Parts: sequence; structure tokens; C-alpha cells
Amino acid sequence: MSTRNARFQQWEALLGNRAKRQRAGEFVVQGVRPVTLALDNGWPLHAVVYAGDRALSQWAEDTLKRVDRAVQRVKMDSALLHELGGKDESTPELLVIAEIPPDDLDRLAPQEDFLGLVFDRPTTPGNIGSLLRSADAFGASGLIVCGHAADVYDPKSVRASTGSLFAVPAVRVPAPRTVQDWVTGLRAGGAAPRILGTDEHGSRDITEVDLTGPVLLVIGNETSGMSAAWRELCDETVRIPIGGAASSLNAANAGTVALYEAARQRGFARVRNRDRDR
Repeated sequence: MSTRNARFQQWEALLGNRAKRQRAGEFVVQGVRPVTLALDNGWPLHAVVYAGDRALSQWAEDTLKRVDRAVQRVKMDSALLHELGGKDESTPELLVIAEIPPDDLDRLAPQEDFLGLVFDRPTTPGNIGSLLRSADAFGASGLIVCGHAADVYDPKSVRASTGSLFAVPAVRVPAPRTVQDWVTGLRAGGAAPRILGTDEHGSRDITEVDLTGPVLLVIGNETSGMSAAWRELCDETVRIPIGGAASSLNAANAGTVALYEAARQRGFARVRNRDRDR
């Protein structure tokens, strides 16, 4: 591909247009680690795009060999590949067009040691990616992005996750009611998690709360915290004790601290098990 043809323009639109990503059911994956983890986790791919006018690194050559033969392969001029790279300072030698999976809460596969996370109306895609990275690091079962929110598949979110998007299920839901109905269904089967909200005015410090059973942690919006609907759904709100002049933590940081505490109370069992699986 050496011209900005219709196919190129469709892929370019995926970088900045959420509606077009959703209609096409695909998104752009850039970077060595994200692309590698997408392949490691068997993520469905629609195309692999690589530089056709320069020598490729060993990683790129090996990646092309790993990609299923049914996936479309496109040689592209570096100037065009630079535009798809999404970063002014560098030109990728290879990227992939990946499939957007269904937003099915059952992808979180709740079990006895379930540790889920809700991000309520996040406005910054980088925070979504950062929280996914922490969820992966501390053995979470998955992330639910709720309400009018930034997009999980925005390039900034994908990059910030450093590939953890492909290891930890991320599901988008329109409202708390969707999660409530799902939890109600789990309760009927005897496997429902407790819903714990994080708030600076929570009733107890998070270190005083038992996080060893099935738990769904709710992290509020970066500016306004949890919505009233989520406050009503929570079985309890907990606070993260902090000092200094800061009144609160960045939302992704708060989620990271909460996940760490849950993993600590569980003896880091899920973290170790996931590491062995890899």
C-alpha cells in the first residue's frame, strides 16, 4: 500500500474516531509489547501491517511468522505507516488491526476468588489503560468501564495498558443497572461478589476490610468520584488512608492501591498463579 486509499483511510479513522471503531469492530494496536501480548493471548486479528520499503527487525520478522495465515498481510510505505503509528517521534515497522470483542460481563468469569474492578465514567483513556495494567499486575479478574466514558480501545488506552488489555478482560457497560442485573444473576447461583466503593469519606480504611472473598471494587470518576447510583449499589464504601496536602488520589492510582491491598490479603496467590501460567 503506497497511497492513502479507502482501506488506509478506514484504518486511520480508527485512531481518533470511536464511532468508526465500533462500527468496524476493530482497533489499531501499536508497539512491540502490545502486539506481542495480543498474539500470546490469541487475540483475533483482522490485519497485520508492516513496512515494505525497509529491512525489518528480528522481532517483526518473527511476528509475521506467528500471525495466522488467514489474517490479511499488508506491506505499506513507511510514510503511511508513520501516520498510523499515532506518535510524531517514531515510525513503527509493524502494527496490527485487532478485533473488538463483545461487551459480555461473563467474560470476567466470576469464581470463588473473583476480584473485579469497576471504573465509573472515566474521562481519560490513559487512566483506563493504566488501571488495566494494574489489574493485570495484581491478579484481577477483569475491568468494567461504566457509563459515558472514554474508550477502552482508544490508542492512548491501548498504549497505557502496555498490552495488559489482551490479558485482562475489559467490558464496557452503559449504566450501573447492567452490572446490578449481572450481580443479581450471580447471587441466584450463590457466587455473587460484594460491591465495595472507594471514597475519601468511606466508612472504614481499606486495610480494615476483608477483601479475600469475591469482591467488585468501584473506582469513581476522576473529578466527581462515584455516581449516586453506584453509591446506592455498594455494600460498603472504603477509604484509602493518605496524608500530606493531597485530598485524594488519581483514580488509576487509587485503583492500584486497592488492588494491591486485595492481592496482599490473598497472599498474592492469583498473581503467582498467573505468572506460572505465562
